[in-house]
Amino acid sequence: MPRKDRESAPPQHLPGHPLPGIKYEPELRKRIVIHAVDGDPEEVEEDYRVWVPAMPRDWDHTLLTGATGVAVALLTVAVAWSVASIGDLLNRAVTAPIAYLAAGVFALAWIVCLALQWLARYDPERAASVQKAGNVFLALDMAAVAAHGNLVANIWVGLAGAAVSGVAKFMWSIVMRQHSRPLPELTRRWLAKKEGDLTARLAIAGQLRTLARAEAQAAVYAAPAPAAIERDSQQDTAGQLSPTVLSAVRAVLATLPDLSHDDVLLHLDRLGLAYDETAVLAVLDNEQDNQDSRSKGGPSPLFPPTHTVTESVRTALSSGIRDKGQVVSYVHKIHGSGVPKATIVRLFNREQEKAG
Repeated sequence: MPRKDRESAPPQHLPGHPLPGIKYEPELRKRIVIHAVDGDPEEVEEDYRVWVPAMPRDWDHTLLTGATGVAVALLTVAVAWSVASIGDLLNRAVTAPIAYLAAGVFALAWIVCLALQWLARYDPERAASVQKAGNVFLALDMAAVAAHGNLVANIWVGLAGAAVSGVAKFMWSIVMRQHSRPLPELTRRWLAKKEGDLTARLAIAGQLRTLARAEAQAAVYAAPAPAAIERDSQQDTAGQLSPTVLSAVRAVLATLPDLSHDDVLLHLDRLGLAYDETAVLAVLDNEQDNQDSRSKGGPSPLFPPTHTVTESVRTALSSGIRDKGQVVSYVHKIHGSGVPKATIVRLFNREQEKAG
């Protein structure tokens, strides 16, 4: 018999050990074989089929799945019945669309509690509190349905209609109890501790973001009167920043140190402060120079600088130096090699455009 025929034929029994009544099913597998084309052998994957004993049907899982489906169907029927009954009851006081929307609140409230109870199935205390709230909402739903049935027919019709929601809720509680897998006490406490640690980290991160936004807006409450703003504007036009604008710039940098220069100017615009853009950019460059000098090591300057890097670049340009490399060397001699070359080139290009 060819090899493939032997593989495809289901086994009847094991040699010497008959296994009557056992079903087999094909299983596709892969193996590495040597295959040659024009005398060139290569290792390739080959698909082949073997017959293995079939797994017995899991009737427990099948029955549980079916029971869950029935419980979901009962919940759907109960919600539809409650909305129809309570909506018809409320329709006597308001228009139909509003009445039926309001009627949905009664049923959906305890449905939401069922969902939350399922999510809290590993925390018995939290699940118990949610279950109590769901029972309260269910009682209100059943009372409203019973009132509608008594109004349109009699009390027995009302009680029968209310029982629809009660049966659906009770059936779902039984199915949920069947799905639940209680955790050992130590495992439950370990899980609660892990959840608490993660929740604390998320809360701290959220509070830090809130504090950062509050710090960025703090300068608004410290803004001076209009007369003081006008005086500060006059000082800014003279090329020097007023104390108010300088404090606002430093507050923004302290809260959000990674902002670009344009973003800092945008913050000042939002605060309603008048400022000189050149003076603000000079302060920002000086602050960046100070941060770079603290974070990066390098030879110290020949003598303590008496002005900012921006002023040094302007001095070099006014002296007739137009080569970027010579300007960088000049600034490093004054401020030290800790000043990044990219910062100097950016200031050089900006001053060139202004002079342009």
